[in-house]
Amino acid sequence: MALYGPLFRPASLLLPLLAASLPGGVMAGGVDDAQILHRLNTLEERIQRLEREKEELQRSLEEPYISAEEPEIAARLKAVESQVNSYRRAARTVESLEGISAGVGLTMMAQGLTDAPAGGGKDAELNYRGDATVSLPAGTLGAAEGFIFTHFRMGQGLGLENPGGAFASLDSTSFQRPGSEASDSTVLLAQAWYQLNVPLPLGGNPDLSRRHVEFNFGKMDPFVFFDQNAIADDETRGFVNQSFIHNPLLDVGGDVGVDEFGFTPGMRLAYINDFYKPQQYGISLGVFGSGEGASFSDSLDSPFVILQAETAQRLFSGLAGNYRFYAWRNGRRVDFDGSVTTHGGIGLSLNQQVADYTTLFLRAGQQTEGRVAFDRALTVGGEWGGSYWGRGADALGVALGWLAISDDFRQASPTLDADGDGVPDYGYRAGGSEQIAEIYYRYRLNGQFELSPNLQHVRNPGGNGGAAALTALGLRVQLSF
Repeated sequence: MALYGPLFRPASLLLPLLAASLPGGVMAGGVDDAQILHRLNTLEERIQRLEREKEELQRSLEEPYISAEEPEIAARLKAVESQVNSYRRAARTVESLEGISAGVGLTMMAQGLTDAPAGGGKDAELNYRGDATVSLPAGTLGAAEGFIFTHFRMGQGLGLENPGGAFASLDSTSFQRPGSEASDSTVLLAQAWYQLNVPLPLGGNPDLSRRHVEFNFGKMDPFVFFDQNAIADDETRGFVNQSFIHNPLLDVGGDVGVDEFGFTPGMRLAYINDFYKPQQYGISLGVFGSGEGASFSDSLDSPFVILQAETAQRLFSGLAGNYRFYAWRNGRRVDFDGSVTTHGGIGLSLNQQVADYTTLFLRAGQQTEGRVAFDRALTVGGEWGGSYWGRGADALGVALGWLAISDDFRQASPTLDADGDGVPDYGYRAGGSEQIAEIYYRYRLNGQFELSPNLQHVRNPGGNGGAAALTALGLRVQLSF
């Protein structure tokens, strides 16, 4: 290697040094030829040995592998070079993975009724669900940045569903392909959508932008973008009764119009203003396939359209809160008598932290179009962090809900025969409201493993005053990575 060239100079260049090293008397008073010859021979042997070592080192360094027989300095140099290359490969790998995020979750739920339902039916059930998500950067368009989000889901078991004619399912964690055998756990591509974030003003410095536009399109869950709530929209960690996950008029009542799995093709456009951060303001418009269009079996005519205004505020001495107000219209929903018509409504979803470890939520909805079984919904509740009792990662959640029976359904329910089989579908006069209560405790074993005992109580299920109240006990296991 050229690095070692200066170490091996011709012997003639070393003669002055040799002469200087000889005793002064020898050079001045006479030359001892034997001594000089001996020293020259010794020096020549050293030079030849160094030349051989140099050639051996050069040959060793030209070989890509480390040998046990090569010089120690060559082995060390190769080890350092290999280590440096490994660091470079790792840096390139990290650079190529920049912006990629992934998550995997496994949810298992065991649930049972304290009393067997009248007329038979399930009184206990076990189910599981697996979710895997990947977010990938999708390049830039000028100053705008895009990414792709994908979500895969699988599961088995339908859960307790709706015992006693209840409107809301007691188990939102269940997932199984409709009409399939319980042994079929086929993986489903649940979501696949693209998002483009465009900083404003156009042409400005994106690093200084405090406003931006978001555009999404693809197959998605509308509730990812609308009717969100900090403590009441994730059945894998919070409440599991369907009425507490989303606005009951949209979800339980079906006005959102998604397919059997809860997803639909569509698009969203949103404007977000962070100028007064931590306060934030936004408005978003979503247009999604409904009915047959949600399952790619028809066009997107008469879609589900929702407009939402939202703000993030710091109230109660600077504690975080989110307030969302929205209105929707769905051009092809089904009335309780089977007629396809237009449905519409308004709603709100809010969550507010009121103390260091206390967050409250409220959802409300009012149906404005369509003949539905219940036309008003209210759910309220809260979550208390475990720091109050020395378990900081734990939480206790409590929620109450009311699904008020509509006047149209109250009048039609005793004789309604939507399927035309000559037998009334309900056979009772509906009235009042379905009343739901749920309490859970989330116990964290570690960062990836949580256990959540759960208790639910439902009165007047389906608005049937003659039906017995339902009480269900459950245990949820959640693994997250």
